[in-house]
Amino acid sequence: MEKFTVLTGVAAPLPMINVDTDMIIPKQYLKTIKRTGLGTGLFSELRYNEDGSENPEFVLNQPAYRNAEILVAGDNFGCGSSREHAPWALMDFGIRCVISTSFADIFFNNCAKNGILAIKVSEDELALLMDDAERGSNAKITVDLEAQEIRGPDGGVVKFDIDPWTKHCLLNGLDDIALTLEKDPAITGYEDQVSKDRPWV
Repeated sequence: MEKFTVLTGVAAPLPMINVDTDMIIPKQYLKTIKRTGLGTGLFSELRYNEDGSENPEFVLNQPAYRNAEILVAGDNFGCGSSREHAPWALMDFGIRCVISTSFADIFFNNCAKNGILAIKVSEDELALLMDDAERGSNAKITVDLEAQEIRGPDGGVVKFDIDPWTKHCLLNGLDDIALTLEKDPAITGYEDQVSKDRPWV
């Protein structure tokens, strides 16, 4: 998993509430278990017209936000089904951080396990960050995980809380598999000892 330390990038405003995982990545894209290639399906029902052409009104299709790495979203982001494809699609598109006032628990945890930093802020703080995001690509936002702060283009700072364990895993790029592999010497030692003590097993 890619480490998350400091991210400076374009923030796209998505002031919609209750954006569910089916809106993030519709069900027809769930046939794969690969984490790559899902970026084209991200918000596909909003990004594309019925004929497959781009919807120019959707924020991620606008020139200023095509390379957005941060998403500033409305309340209750990631609700709905627990599909892990949702953070996979965000990551494949290039989104490394989502900021909202609240998240669905499963989506929130899936983000952390896939290298995406989901940040909870107050309504007033979200309004400030949404204003920053609406300025376009010239108003970049910096997210500093170590310092636990979001720095706006005008020098404003928003502090945020994060669970220490989640912070540790993101800073060091540790997903569940990597955490298990950290214990490899102990696991290997145990298995070797079992083989000696009970060779018939």
